[in-house]
Amino acid sequence: MRGFVSAAMCDSYFSALMTGVAWQQKPIMIYGKSVLQPRLVAWYGDADAIYKYSGVSNEPLPWLTVLAELRTKICEYAEIELNSVLCNLYRDGKDSMGWHADNEAELGAHPNIASLSFGASRRFLMQHKKNKSLTWECVLEGGDFLLMQGATQTYYRHSVPKTTKQIGPRINLTFRRIYPQ
Repeated sequence: MRGFVSAAMCDSYFSALMTGVAWQQKPIMIYGKSVLQPRLVAWYGDADAIYKYSGVSNEPLPWLTVLAELRTKICEYAEIELNSVLCNLYRDGKDSMGWHADNEAELGAHPNIASLSFGASRRFLMQHKKNKSLTWECVLEGGDFLLMQGATQTYYRHSVPKTTKQIGPRINLTFRRIYPQ
């Protein structure tokens, strides 16, 4: 949904998130090798919303007011339950997220991944896991909301590729529901 958050509110949310979120760059495992994440991240959520991916166990930080407010807005709009959020800060066009599916066991069989963007526009790509010719691309702008649900994570993978264009920072919040193991 384009403009889920009004343009007037985007700058306010962006500033609150830039200064309030405990941004960090953790090492992760990719193909058996430890590398730094290609962006800054922070994990917030309910106390039992522990999320493990890429060899890292993420213990949730307590909800910030701004994140809880946005979660409520998304849950009411999409009529879904979410108990956590991965905050992603893409500092410039060199920061990225490679091809992946959010298919960890604690997300359940058909997870809802609710994505909300602030700041610079970035390309978002989806591709079928088996038939690589089945692709979808969009440019996510500040205030845009994207919901991936159903079997999306089973059959598709997604990415935020690098770009050589001079672009400013982008914050992407990916809300989800963690089912404690």
